[in-house]
Amino acid sequence: MAITTHTVASYDEELTNLATLISEMGGMCEAAVSDATRALLKLDHQLARDVIAKDKQIDAMHRQIDDLAVSMIARRQPMAQDLRAIITAIHVAGDLERVGDMAKTISRRTLQIEGLSLTPKFYNGVKHMADLILRQLKAALDAYATRDGSAAVDVCNSDEEIDALYTSLFRELLTYMMEDPRNITQCTHLLFCSKSLERVGDHATNIAEAAFYLDTGRQMSEGTDELHRTQIKE
Repeated sequence: MAITTHTVASYDEELTNLATLISEMGGMCEAAVSDATRALLKLDHQLARDVIAKDKQIDAMHRQIDDLAVSMIARRQPMAQDLRAIITAIHVAGDLERVGDMAKTISRRTLQIEGLSLTPKFYNGVKHMADLILRQLKAALDAYATRDGSAAVDVCNSDEEIDALYTSLFRELLTYMMEDPRNITQCTHLLFCSKSLERVGDHATNIAEAAFYLDTGRQMSEGTDELHRTQIKE
């Protein structure tokens, strides 16, 4: 989708700045999820504390984006695709802020876990799930940056694999708890960590839906599979 050039150069600069801030915030959130997962798998409490501390930077970036977007709406009175760009930036920043919160939650739970030893299958499952989610988040941010509605649909279609992995991890943790009640407290923390990772995938889907709206001006209200078929026919 072509980006309109405005007669007022400062307006274009503000739109560019808004997109840049979203990109920077996205990068911070990707790093936070990656570090939080690594801290969990290695029980690295110092890394977990670093993730928690850095969440304040993500929150500050969220406020900066909101302030700029609201200011642009008030001063520029945008219409059509400009208005879509500003509104979607507000929504995407909100989802990214929640991604940062999920990384912080994982890190806080990590600090409560001491010396838990589970099977390599579980750790590999968590790592695989985190890798899929990080790829999904990056793809969603790329679709948003390039205004690629087709890529956004692909992101949404990939969410089912993450949900299936979460269900598998959930059942495995329940098995550990039933086999040995001493695992209940630690496994409960892991359940919440797994759920937080799965929620990151949901927020990535929200970002992809925002990218689809930015590109097409339509909400992704139909089933993504049906949308995918429709786009192929078009």
